[in-house]
Amino acid sequence: MTRPIALVTGASSGIGDSLARLLAERGHDLVLVARDTGRLEALAKELESGFGASAQVLAADLTDADQLALVEARLHDQSAPIDVLVNNAGFGTFGPLHTLDIDTEAREIQLNVVALVRLTHAAATEMFRRGRGGILNVSSLAGFQPGPSNATYSATKAFITSFTEAVHEELKGSGVNVTVLCPGFTRTGFQAVANVPAEAVPGFMWQDAEPVAREGLDALARNKPIAIPGGVNKVLGGFSIMAPHAISRRAAAVVLKRSGA
Repeated sequence: MTRPIALVTGASSGIGDSLARLLAERGHDLVLVARDTGRLEALAKELESGFGASAQVLAADLTDADQLALVEARLHDQSAPIDVLVNNAGFGTFGPLHTLDIDTEAREIQLNVVALVRLTHAAATEMFRRGRGGILNVSSLAGFQPGPSNATYSATKAFITSFTEAVHEELKGSGVNVTVLCPGFTRTGFQAVANVPAEAVPGFMWQDAEPVAREGLDALARNKPIAIPGGVNKVLGGFSIMAPHAISRRAAAVVLKRSGA
């Protein structure tokens, strides 16, 4: 029998790496998307040897329109249809907006929002036509409230969460599952890239990437609209949703100020 195919963006590290491994373990072939060809090729070999999964490497910078179009085209390829799309690629920046490079902020929006919308549209178009499929978009608890010193990142994640929940509702009953995964602090290379002082975050608030990825895929299989991994994160997420923004915004500002931002 033909194995289903999953396309994972940001597959070269962190949560994306864990998602790719779990999908291979669960019987999927993979299309691995990220900028780092070397890491993708190494991961492809591991998936093939460890799980018997065929893994295609599709190196692409999703902030580049031409390279993004190549990934969209792969999602539209009806000769080898994509059964699961995981939009995991993204990055963050840290610091007061006026101190940050505006071109980097714009690129952050391009990757976190524009690329995700275009890839979700491409996948949803094909999956709806076939009457089956799954889309998992990776957001963050940071999207549940305004994030002083994390303004652009938090805003992009708020968009992803709202957008994905809406698409979930649109596709309900179509055979296409749509879920948004909202992790809290996760041990990956993300914080180093974003210049976030990780030492300011208490140890009990951290999760490893594998259980976060597992909860996201389990939620997608059940077609849950939103998945918040970890007990602490569920409590924090509930507080952020229920509390007025004036309170959650100030609370976030206090935490970030203590971290040295």
